[in-house]
Amino acid sequence: MPTRILLADDHLIVRQGLKALLEREGFSVVAEVADGQEAIRSARERCPDVAVLDFGMPLLNGLGAAREILQACPRAKAILLTMHTEDHYVLEALQAGVKGYVVKTQAAADLIRAIHEVLRGMMYLSPGVSQAVVEAYLAKSELPVDPLTPREREVLQLVAEGKSTKEIAQLLGISFKTAESHRTRIMKKTSIHETAGLVRYAVRRGLIQP
Repeated sequence: MPTRILLADDHLIVRQGLKALLEREGFSVVAEVADGQEAIRSARERCPDVAVLDFGMPLLNGLGAAREILQACPRAKAILLTMHTEDHYVLEALQAGVKGYVVKTQAAADLIRAIHEVLRGMMYLSPGVSQAVVEAYLAKSELPVDPLTPREREVLQLVAEGKSTKEIAQLLGISFKTAESHRTRIMKKTSIHETAGLVRYAVRRGLIQP
């Protein structure tokens, strides 16, 4: 049976191009979605062999989606497509269980190689990021501590995207009161008490693209 792939990217043209590439190589694209929340739902329904996730998606970014997909489907392999080559992004992805890290400018050539590598139980990093990770490990650098839980990061991204508390509650399937509590805890933990400041914090943490 062909390898079953979930493809998540919010740009339709990119998604169509990647789907054509993957199918030409003999892979089966079992789902194609445009945001992180859809990616999680599709993964739970289909449990793909590989989830190819764009880092900068709305509602939930690729890293957040990868965490939840790997929890729901432990045998799945996650590959991130990203423009970020900074070592802290790479290290955070690896710590979250991502097995492939592909820089978008090299996606066509690297993605197929990455899929084959992760299916063999290996890890794949685009050449542009390998050196950054090596240097980070050699320097024993650690990620800056993020005080937020995965759910709070999810809420923060939605706040930064301009969603109201009511919309956040509906999107996440939680009560208005719970959504409000998450927002209050985020403000307390970050010592940021206005929306503009939360947006800047979300950009710094890579939750949304500036």
